[in-house]
Amino acid sequence: MGTVPIYWGEAAGLEELIHGDAPPHWARAKLEEHFTLAPIDYLSAETLAKYHYLLLAQPRGLSPEENVALDRWVRDGGQLLLFADPMMTGESRFHLGDRRRPQDVALLSPILARWGLDLAFDPQQAAGLQAVDHHGTAMPVNMRGVLRYADEQALCNIPGEGLLAHCNIGDGQAMVIADAAMLDLHGPHANAPTALHWLVSHVFGDFGDHAGNDAIATVQAADSAGNTDRPGHTANHNHHPGHEIEGQ
Repeated sequence: MGTVPIYWGEAAGLEELIHGDAPPHWARAKLEEHFTLAPIDYLSAETLAKYHYLLLAQPRGLSPEENVALDRWVRDGGQLLLFADPMMTGESRFHLGDRRRPQDVALLSPILARWGLDLAFDPQQAAGLQAVDHHGTAMPVNMRGVLRYADEQALCNIPGEGLLAHCNIGDGQAMVIADAAMLDLHGPHANAPTALHWLVSHVFGDFGDHAGNDAIATVQAADSAGNTDRPGHTANHNHHPGHEIEGQ
């Protein structure tokens, strides 16, 4: 689910959807190497109940009911990968103001605050696609945000410079990324497929090069070593092997 057109492609209308003429998103094929995808357009207890995993790619602003449903689903064991970009920079075939474009600014303050996070943005930073090292993985970013602790009861661990937050929320977990440049449809960064693979392998379980528990243990150690804001605050990632992703 999200305004980045991963599942349907950049479709101009129903005719392009029916005939499959919409420009496809490279990330769909990458995800389908390991998972079965299913699109959803509204978050409720009913729509989320049958899914183990959820990818939110720069979603629209969520209603109060959706925020409640998402929080409860994660607390009950759901695994969430959330891209929340404060300044989308990727190109689109649609003009500014067109509702078919990806959401320009993340509107997710209520759910982030619920988990003890705050999303900040520095408009003075240098623009342009670049790669930021995150414990050995190059993460493509462009006008990125910074995740910060909103209070002392945050359920998340923020390693390094705040690009990512790893959250233990009840029986589930969430990984929040303060940028979505790696999901650019047109002219994606060369490191984008590898970065996306790294993210889903750490949130959605064992597959491919990351099979086994070593990947989870590695990110735990990296989080602890990289967290300079709150010494002693480490993430204990829950792990549920064998699941398929069914929500996007």
